Amino acid sequence: MTSAAKLKLPSGPSRHVYDVIVLGSQLGGALTAALLARRNHRVLLVEHDGMGPGYEHGGYVLPYAPFVAPPLKSMPAVEEALTELGLTTAVQRALRPHSPELQLVLPRSRMDLHADTARRKAEVTRELGDEGEALLGALAGTAAQHEASDAFFKEQPELPPDGFFEGWGLKKLIKSHPGLEAPPRLVSDAPAAALVRGLRSFVTHLEKPDAPLALTRPLSQVLSAPSTFVGGHEGLRELLTRRVAELGGDVLNRDSPTGFIVEELSFDGNKFAGVKLVRSDTLYRASCLVAATDSGALRRLVKTDKKHHRDLLEHLDQSNTKSILFTVNWVVPEPALPRGLGELTLVDTQDAELGPMLIQLHPARTAPGSAKESKEVEGVRVVCAGVFVPASARDLGEEYLHGVAARIDAQLDAVMPFTAQHRLLRSAPYLDAGDVRGSRLMPHPLYSFESEAFLGVTGLSQRTPVKNLLLAGREVLPGLGLEGELLAGARAARLVQEMLKKKDPLKG
Repeated sequence: MTSAAKLKLPSGPSRHVYDVIVLGSQLGGALTAALLARRNHRVLLVEHDGMGPGYEHGGYVLPYAPFVAPPLKSMPAVEEALTELGLTTAVQRALRPHSPELQLVLPRSRMDLHADTARRKAEVTRELGDEGEALLGALAGTAAQHEASDAFFKEQPELPPDGFFEGWGLKKLIKSHPGLEAPPRLVSDAPAAALVRGLRSFVTHLEKPDAPLALTRPLSQVLSAPSTFVGGHEGLRELLTRRVAELGGDVLNRDSPTGFIVEELSFDGNKFAGVKLVRSDTLYRASCLVAATDSGALRRLVKTDKKHHRDLLEHLDQSNTKSILFTVNWVVPEPALPRGLGELTLVDTQDAELGPMLIQLHPARTAPGSAKESKEVEGVRVVCAGVFVPASARDLGEEYLHGVAARIDAQLDAVMPFTAQHRLLRSAPYLDAGDVRGSRLMPHPLYSFESEAFLGVTGLSQRTPVKNLLLAGREVLPGLGLEGELLAGARAARLVQEMLKKKDPLKG
């Protein structure tokens, strides 16, 4: 659930003036910072809203949410960026397919979707009979569907476009790639097919996708080989952050003695000037800012002369958080788990409010002591179960959230009878991680947007009304999930280079 090696960084920034400051702990920002450091820019990455490698409760470090990653080969443009950073091999080693790849639990059946075609066919046809053939065909077609749009993303499209010329160029490019409009293959109303479609919410950030690309690409990528990343989401971010430091960039995170929480953004007229940390008189200045934090968090850092920055605030207000992933963790001895429980299980809860529930098994890790690092606990597992609830649930009080947690407990009881009596700890991040920075949490929100959605996958434009302030968070390409976060980061790096017009040493 979290990488064993603790991220060791320099004790503090080496300067107070940079080419670019990257603000926030989202993956797109970490990739932007690493790429710009690789290209000889002076970079400061300030995590600000970083939640760290899980939260501590009851002596354990626990995951905030399930994290399912697609294989790297299904994201060719992302693979190219990681190759530039020399991280392709490290990422491939840290990615491991689940075993079985995916388990489906319905009221009257349980199916293991094995990677081996013969085993998968035997399992599905045993449970569903003739209906199983249709499901197998739809699953195979869906898992390959992302390949039809790979070439489009390799061309580094201006997505989302900004202004007439980018929009015109993008529309022209879209016309030359008809695979972008291919309809979904998994459309059956059969319960098993509907349940698999429910996985889409766990791998994207769009509340109700309705366009072909958003409906097909992220689900297709994950179904081609649903994988776990060592350390989860935070493990991937930590890998990128370490690369920033190795390439000479400065990083401020929760282990930095100078702090890592930004109090406010500083502006010089209508341009970004710098960031000021909490309880610090130092202003870290830069020629531009790349924000990789949620729009609401960024909005709160605009504290002075809000009237003057009204256009920026209106830009950020186009994003609306509609749903959040609510998680419950059970820490249990491995022998107490049902023998047939898969590492990644999608459950039909039969509860219209909860919808599908995703369960992911993690190794249990101890909370680090004063001088010790977190260690894996042999023979103990964390069962991490998540469902989506309305974002307004956070405002209904702890009693309501305890009720949601109890309903998840009941679902886990049904999937794992007799396990609850053996559990060592039960924990929910929204109830038990209150002392964590970013306890607004949102490890996996779903958004809706007032802005036009190109190809049904875009959200906020990366360029903002403040010309030297760019966005690289999950709200830029929410309909593309993990790939979208990383593509936004790679594009932000290109936009910064254009803005600063600094020579790229890799191009001579």
